[in-house]
Amino acid sequence: MEETSTEILERAHQRGKEMNLPYRGALLPTEAHKLLQKVPDAQIVDVRSNAELDWVGRIAGAVEIELRTYPDMEPNADFLHQLASKVDKDDTVMFICRSGARSNHAATIATQSSFTDCYNVLEGFEGDKNEAGHRGSTSGWKAAKLPWVQS
Repeated sequence: MEETSTEILERAHQRGKEMNLPYRGALLPTEAHKLLQKVPDAQIVDVRSNAELDWVGRIAGAVEIELRTYPDMEPNADFLHQLASKVDKDDTVMFICRSGARSNHAATIATQSSFTDCYNVLEGFEGDKNEAGHRGSTSGWKAAKLPWVQS
């Protein structure tokens, strides 16, 4: 029997409590993908740089807003304004980046800015490095074989 969106969100919320997160919760990539299919107001917000999106790949349909801009990785001072112009503050918002660090920060600042239902996608798009130092094969959205496109 397939799990419901409520069950997924409850597990993510429990993870968030266990991790002492300042936002609603933490999702595994497969859970985030299921929520995109099940929850009408769910949005995935990819906060990687435009260069990462172009060179590594992207999630079709994701809202793309750089948290840090390439090449200097300077903070995007307009991030919250761009987010508010593309996503409703009451939507289920799932942030993703390369490995989960920037998206953790994005979920935190969005929550502090009155977004009410924020989640971090653990492992990110590419996940952890493997023994050879490469990402994309051991964890994350790509390793879970979830849909993505090459630019």
